[in-house]
Amino acid sequence: MNKPAAKQIEVQIMGQSYLLACPVGGESALLDAVERVDTAMCRIRDAGKVKARDRIAVLASLNLAFELSQKESEGLQANASAKQASVSADAPSLESSAPDAAAQARINDLLRRLDDSLGSDGQLL
Repeated sequence: MNKPAAKQIEVQIMGQSYLLACPVGGESALLDAVERVDTAMCRIRDAGKVKARDRIAVLASLNLAFELSQKESEGLQANASAKQASVSADAPSLESSAPDAAAQARINDLLRRLDDSLGSDGQLL
C-alpha cells in the first residue's frame, strides 16, 4: 500500500519547536491548526493559573474541542431548521454528516500529533 506523500514542517507552539508531518497540499490547513493551538495555549499560559505545558495542552485541546462541538451543534440545528422549512419531497441527504465526520477525524489526527509531540518533549513539567 502506498503512503500519500508527506513533508515535514517545523512549527512553533508556545515558543517550542515541533517538526510535524504534513501531507503535500495540506500545509495551510496545518499552519492554521497550529496557529489555533498556539493561540489557545498562550491564552491559558498568560492567564497565569497553569504552568505545566502538558496541562496547558490538555486544557487548550478541551477548549478547542468544545468550540468545535458548539459549532457542529449550531450547524446541525441550522440544518434541521432548514430541512423543516423546506417543502421538498427529496429524501434526506447524508451529505450533511460528511463534513462533521471529516472535521472530527482531522481534530483527532491533530490531537494525536500534539500528544506525540508533547510526549517526546521530555520537559513537560
